[in-house]
Amino acid sequence: MRNGIDLRKLRFLPESVTLPLKRDGLDPLPEMMKVQGEAPVKKLAELFGKSVWLVSGYEESREVLAGGAEVWSNDLGQFVSQEGRSDEEQIGGLGMTDPPLHTALRRYLTPEFTMRRLARLQPGIDAIVEQRLDAMEAAGRDGRAVDMVEEFAFAVPFDVICDLLGLPVDDRARFLELGVARFDLSGGGAGAFGAAAHTREFLINAVREQRENPGDGLIGALLKEHGDELDDVTLGGIADGVFLGGYETSASMLALGAYLIATTPKAGEMLRSGDGEQVNQVIEELLRHLCVVQLAFLRFAKQDVEVGGMLIKEGDAVGVSLLAANRDPALGEDLGTFDPSREPTRHLAFGWGMHRCVGAELARMELRTALRMLAERFPNLAMAADIKDLDFRKLSAVYGVEALPVLLDGDRESVSI
Repeated sequence: MRNGIDLRKLRFLPESVTLPLKRDGLDPLPEMMKVQGEAPVKKLAELFGKSVWLVSGYEESREVLAGGAEVWSNDLGQFVSQEGRSDEEQIGGLGMTDPPLHTALRRYLTPEFTMRRLARLQPGIDAIVEQRLDAMEAAGRDGRAVDMVEEFAFAVPFDVICDLLGLPVDDRARFLELGVARFDLSGGGAGAFGAAAHTREFLINAVREQRENPGDGLIGALLKEHGDELDDVTLGGIADGVFLGGYETSASMLALGAYLIATTPKAGEMLRSGDGEQVNQVIEELLRHLCVVQLAFLRFAKQDVEVGGMLIKEGDAVGVSLLAANRDPALGEDLGTFDPSREPTRHLAFGWGMHRCVGAELARMELRTALRMLAERFPNLAMAADIKDLDFRKLSAVYGVEALPVLLDGDRESVSI
């Protein structure tokens, strides 16, 4: 553990470093965009004797994200004491490891996320979405408001990720309880690390149970193909990384995406009647505009490095605001607005470089299917509350909303953005 720093002991985040985690509704705070315009690479604070930097310019963000392992480390474990910790409590996952471990872990996962292998999931995704839409229709009879978060946005990706991993139906209720706290940083590092231990423990136990009789999902496939190479803890950690990257993020995208569809008639029409290219346009614009993963995994400088004309010293921490970078005028014009017909940009919603999300194509598949089918089933979907009355997460690495009441056959003009 470098310099005796233990992030587990951090009970709250200093106010100065919370700027990229705060929003005004769906938008970055005006202060955030002002920082980007004046100082796309800005020193935010001193923490544990090291500087904490925020990178928010598009080109500067890509430069950091594409930087090699000789310059940047993603190894968060070096700043977290592992002494006395169980296997379940160790730090891991693709986003928080460096080569050669990162390279080895990604080698196991990449073949499972090719377009050819993902195609086998499409019928299951179609069925899951259809079931959730049926349940929503039943809940929304007689003009009753339906909570999109509970009935649709969390239910769809949860079932998809459980099917992908190959988790038995009987285990899913307990697994569902463990998700949201993973990304809540309101209690500093302590709460998030504690929640992570519970999900890792659950998935490590799932691996142990399947080792003798592998299931049909990702866990079973990796046991069949690489069981002799992967112990239970390592494979459980890989499964946890898939869950970490594919559940909460998709749930938030579906909820906030449904909000924009309900308040942007053009988006719903393009999803219902547009060709594949138009549907993709809507999805890419949603990814860019919402960018629910607000901040990339922290990078730590392994040597002095200059970014955007600023000298970042060895050992300093760097956070990249993916949301702000996706609104940078360098990427295009009028990016503060949601325009479903915008030509897709080279946005950073999935990150960039060697740590780019391995499940990006699965996420796109899920969003295309779920939002298209939602728009087709409920063409008059409308909000049942104003955006100012919604309860958005205050300090979360993955931005989202706690509830999203909608009317399935409502009046679009009754509620404003």
